[in-house]
Amino acid sequence: MKERSDVSFEVPALRAVNSINYVTGADRGAIAVAGSHGGLYCGYRALTAGVRGVVLNDAGVGLNGAGIASLALCEAYGMAAATVSHRSARIGDVADMQRRGIISQANAIAQRLGIVAGMACGNATEAMRRAPAVTARPDEIRETRHEDVLMASAAPVVCIDSASLIRAEDAGRIVVTGSHGGLIGGDPAKAMNVACAFAAFNDAGVGIDEAGLGRLAPLDALGIAAVTVGHDSAEIGNARSTLHQGVISHANAAARGFGALPGQRLHTVLVAMLERR
Repeated sequence: MKERSDVSFEVPALRAVNSINYVTGADRGAIAVAGSHGGLYCGYRALTAGVRGVVLNDAGVGLNGAGIASLALCEAYGMAAATVSHRSARIGDVADMQRRGIISQANAIAQRLGIVAGMACGNATEAMRRAPAVTARPDEIRETRHEDVLMASAAPVVCIDSASLIRAEDAGRIVVTGSHGGLIGGDPAKAMNVACAFAAFNDAGVGIDEAGLGRLAPLDALGIAAVTVGHDSAEIGNARSTLHQGVISHANAAARGFGALPGQRLHTVLVAMLERR
């Protein structure tokens, strides 16, 4: 006689997005693959959405391991997490990540599922379907927005940990972000949502196809000066670090017109800009 089984197993859904900001509570229990960097806040977003596992981009790892800080955070709350190498897939482009991405790092929970460095992203997400559900809620982590006064006689510099925090009133201002310099989904129209005067990003290790510099050329076409700071000089996801620690790695033509050149400290360049104004 054939044995009857009343036990069923629902295969977790796969949620593939260009930015972890698109993952919400509606994706609870799914496996998330996001083109975002693997920084602390991105791990926090995955945890608060309640997904079963997450794969992000390692953004070159960078200063203080900021590009993979999500791995330890997710592990602390019982979530499988891994990153693909920035040299294997374009940051901000989940389709490329699924097509070419190669795992560079995995936390202990992901490793127990057989996810190791060198594995294809698609194989890693399949393995994550066996991950346990995550019920723990993390302590709050916020992306911040603040204004930094560099000169008493000049308007403050806008500092935002994520480019998504920019506001319409930031038009014409200097904006320093903690975001990677890649295009979200490869779309030039998403280089920056507001016509600021100057924008700074993290180069995320530059990576394959120079994806970490993707915003510079589209902003140049709009006459917006833009630079990236080296991922080893500033923590990705941290605008204060970009401003006070960042060393310029790449600059578009408009930025070079302001005197912003690779090798210079971003803070020094911005003070000189304000003095000339």
